Amino acid sequence: MDSLKANLEKILPPHAVDWLLMLFQAIQLFDDVADGDEVKRDDLNAVIWNTLVCMGQNPFYRDNISTLAPLIGAAILKWQASDTVEREGSADAKSFNWRAGFYDLVLMAVQLTRGTEFATQNAHIVLSLYGESLDDYLKEFHHA
Repeated sequence: MDSLKANLEKILPPHAVDWLLMLFQAIQLFDDVADGDEVKRDDLNAVIWNTLVCMGQNPFYRDNISTLAPLIGAAILKWQASDTVEREGSADAKSFNWRAGFYDLVLMAVQLTRGTEFATQNAHIVLSLYGESLDDYLKEFHHA
């Protein structure tokens, strides 16, 4: 999370970084719960507070809710689609791509805060922040 924060701070204002980090933390915890992984109580408490109180009060989110809310919905649907095929044993390059919906939100945050020209010129850099490789993803499901 520290490297994600450092990368986001290079391109986004503080309120956008704060909101994205809260969202990332929530996504990770929800994924852990869905997978039956252990969740630390402090992490759960932080996500409860952030999702029910802080995220909705964040100035970046409040100013851009009409753009961000549908993208959050799409990211959830993409994650659910990837989760479905993963559980069926059919994980592949497409489902790997579906899991990266968070970075659609990062790219939109860049566009909203830095403008379309900057986002266009730097989209490949922003999207390359996704840290998991396809090979590592596939090994997780195919035990290769």
